[in-house]
Amino acid sequence: MKGVMYFDQAASSWPKPPAVMDAMLQNMHEFAANPGRGSHQMAVKASRVLFETRKNTARLFGIRNPNDISFALNTTHALNQAIKGFVKAGDHVICTNIEHNSVRRPLEYLKATANVELTYIPSDEQGNIRLEELKKVFQPNTTLVVVNHSSNLLGTIMPVSEIGDISRAKGARLLVDAAQSAGILPIDVASMNIDMLAFPGHKGLLGPQGTGGLYIHPDIDLEPLLHGGTGSQSEAIHQPTVRPDRYEAGTQNTVGIAGLNEGVKFVLAETVEKIHEKEWRQTQLLMEGLLGIEGVTILGPMLGQNKTGIVSFNINDVDSSEVAFILDQSFQIAVRSGYHCTPLAHEAAGTLAKGAVRASIGYYTTDHEVKALIDAVKEIQTQYAK
Repeated sequence: MKGVMYFDQAASSWPKPPAVMDAMLQNMHEFAANPGRGSHQMAVKASRVLFETRKNTARLFGIRNPNDISFALNTTHALNQAIKGFVKAGDHVICTNIEHNSVRRPLEYLKATANVELTYIPSDEQGNIRLEELKKVFQPNTTLVVVNHSSNLLGTIMPVSEIGDISRAKGARLLVDAAQSAGILPIDVASMNIDMLAFPGHKGLLGPQGTGGLYIHPDIDLEPLLHGGTGSQSEAIHQPTVRPDRYEAGTQNTVGIAGLNEGVKFVLAETVEKIHEKEWRQTQLLMEGLLGIEGVTILGPMLGQNKTGIVSFNINDVDSSEVAFILDQSFQIAVRSGYHCTPLAHEAAGTLAKGAVRASIGYYTTDHEVKALIDAVKEIQTQYAK
């Protein structure tokens, strides 16, 4: 929308690089055939787009074999495939208390239906966990540790490498939710001991909605979440064993993946280091401005501490939904309010009773927009202070 200042990047990035939209249109115009379902030229060209996207994504995440990446509709889809495909009845799973519902709900479902034990590691108000506490809760039947790389409410960055070291030493696998870090923070699955990585295409990778993926370590065999046609081993009764077909039943979102490919290429060209540095600087600018307003409190890591481009805040006791509504209607500033699908994180932050306003910064956010948001919050606070 023309004139809108968009601070909801943590939900979905906007705008997209022009090359993303161009690639999607080209796919629809020239080779919108079914990948892997034919030998004609259009189908072959569609298949090549999928494989090129796997190769570029593998390069971004330090993955040796691109076929260890299966495409998904989004991070939620990928997390469900990982959790429900890996965890067995009687297993014990460890996660943190600042996980998104895309992790919490599948785990709680397995707890209720498959006798799965579940332990939540508590965090402090800033979302930090103590690694010593993590070490203490492993059990003989612990098979999986699940953590987000960065909290979608607090912006806290988890020590994934250290958690990976601990998990490996204890004989458990590590699943990382990269919903808020893919394309924004450096990720190398080998050096960080990540066994499974769930990521979105429509956030930091700057691709379209309806795209995402799951990296699965070559030593792990998941039970497929979906069963059906794959274009390979069609004579077999059961789902193919070959990757990535085993986890990609049905026709893929080729047009979306074509756009995702360009988003990944954009991130590779810019580098995640430069992207994070730019977002961190603007995050600090926003936090400094908000902290200068009486009655405004900020959640998560404090000024000067490392975090992703998420700044959640409240204005005194004003309802977060009302603040977001005023920002949208009176200032044309888009933010997210409420509980952000992570009530446990709000409980840790002490905001379960009222939620919070979340402003999230992206690649295309400008300093001018950051200043406009600060000024708008200042004006709202002034009105309510009267």
